[in-house]
Amino acid sequence: MKKALEFLKHLEKNNNREWFAQHKSEYDLIVKENKAFFDQIYTELQEYDNLKGIHIYRIYRDVRFSKDQTPYKNNFGVGYSRSKPMLRGGYYIQLEPNNSFVGGGFWGPDTKDLLRIRKEFELNTTAIDKITSDTTFKKYFGNIEGEAVKTAPRGFDKNHPAIDLIRKKQYVVMRKFTDKEVLSDNFQKEALLTLLAMRPFFDYMSEVLTTDLNGEPLF
Repeated sequence: MKKALEFLKHLEKNNNREWFAQHKSEYDLIVKENKAFFDQIYTELQEYDNLKGIHIYRIYRDVRFSKDQTPYKNNFGVGYSRSKPMLRGGYYIQLEPNNSFVGGGFWGPDTKDLLRIRKEFELNTTAIDKITSDTTFKKYFGNIEGEAVKTAPRGFDKNHPAIDLIRKKQYVVMRKFTDKEVLSDNFQKEALLTLLAMRPFFDYMSEVLTTDLNGEPLF
């Protein structure tokens, strides 16, 4: 991890193709080390969940529709997907100087799923409130985060008690780690514990997205 963070610190100051080309061999070595770490997390997490894949994100930035025109991201990231359609939610780990985190959730639910989630929270928030008030959840994540619309979505009451949840377009959780914590001997263990702490949230949301409002199975 030390080499990865150091490389990214230098990249932040030299985010251009010339510098990257000169340090490509160093980058390739770090990618191999990162892959070993990410694969090990996948193997360990698979013992507790049913994963369908691992996606290690490329460092090359897609600048076609981005205001940031630098050619490279300043982080290394990996995503772990669960086996759909019954298991929902995705796990994510990001390594970045002063901005590393372990997180997950529902980044871009489609229109149908988003409406189903909002309808569930409109009907009842007892289950999600119990999950988010749990000691472990509060310690690791604090609250459910994510982008939201400015006012109530069409068809929902802006004065609904759960409007803060209903307004969301994403439902994600995140635990940040300092560089010191990332470089510590127990980071891998803490990363796995953090991923596992998402399970009550994932399991509940999976139940919501695989049933109708009457609780009848959709699959």
